Amino acid sequence: MPITCKAAITNGLGSFKIENIQVGDPQPDEVLVKMRAAGLCHTDYDSLSWGKQLIIGHEGAGVIVKTGSEVQDLTPGDHVILTWAMHCGRCFQCLEGNQHLCEVASPVAAGDNGYTPGHAGRSGTTFNGTPVLRSFNLGTMAEYTLVKSSAVVKNSSAKMSFPAASIISCGVMTGYGSVINAAKVKAGSSVVVLGTGGVGLNVIQGAKIAGAKRIIAIDINAARLEMAKQFGATHTIAAHPADKGLLKAAMMVKELTEGRGADYAFECTAIPDLGAAPLAMVRNAGTAVQVSGIEQEIVIDMRLFEWDKIYINPLYGKCRPQIDFPEIVSLYEGGQLMLEEMITTTYSLNQLDKAFDDMLQGKNAKGVIVFD
Repeated sequence: MPITCKAAITNGLGSFKIENIQVGDPQPDEVLVKMRAAGLCHTDYDSLSWGKQLIIGHEGAGVIVKTGSEVQDLTPGDHVILTWAMHCGRCFQCLEGNQHLCEVASPVAAGDNGYTPGHAGRSGTTFNGTPVLRSFNLGTMAEYTLVKSSAVVKNSSAKMSFPAASIISCGVMTGYGSVINAAKVKAGSSVVVLGTGGVGLNVIQGAKIAGAKRIIAIDINAARLEMAKQFGATHTIAAHPADKGLLKAAMMVKELTEGRGADYAFECTAIPDLGAAPLAMVRNAGTAVQVSGIEQEIVIDMRLFEWDKIYINPLYGKCRPQIDFPEIVSLYEGGQLMLEEMITTTYSLNQLDKAFDDMLQGKNAKGVIVFD
């Protein structure tokens, strides 16, 4: 019997409404999850203008209600964290270890209609009798979601709240993974983090866990810089909005790094004009990392690459869900990684408008939607 529940649905033209949807039973390789919390980030806001109707949301945690007949390692009652790094395990990228780039099941492989084999069966979720697409194959801004079994990872933590678990899905994984999996930050190194929102704070935490000696946070928001110190920043630089390309801030970074620049710099602002800024922060043969997923065309002064600098643009912190999520949970359990402290405000689904407004105004490190 289909479940009728509430979901945030965008028309793809810049707006959304809270509507009733119908969610059916899982197909053999799917699971039905009762959502308990859904993290909010700028990508969710961007999805309002993707030109297609869909259920919003790509971060979340909940409890399994039903499993399909072929699902063997998950059972009703399991607490799970959702991931959009669905993978087939057989394609070229999966065999290369790039599960987040799966050529079959990942949203990266989606066609023009947005559906991939990683999306739950089209007839399983309907709105007004018509199948509706779930953002990132997840659609976590709904009271129930129907997803492939590879889209969930069991959460073994007995003390972690659902809001804390929900932000592991993307924001925590992207920041932490960009440091640990992509840049492979070395112990004793120096790290610069441009932008101290949810992703930037997790870059800072990842750098601290990796053993970085000097972690320099840069932002225009004084409150965010204070928070950065709580999460592991050893130095902060208050940037000026008129500092084009953050070149003046880069000079201050050099003063803190023996005049040569940092070993690593991570861009976490999603501001196209700052896409090249991490190159100005790193030393010769240093590594610049573009974390925030800038997709616009930008102009780069090639002199910023001098000399032997490396620029990388990892997706989703090179996420391997079944490996990385348990490791993040373990770090949380051991007190090495903070999650609860990152959640500034929680909202009901009916307060999603306010949650978006607070996020766009920079009021939150992370805002989270909670479900009854």
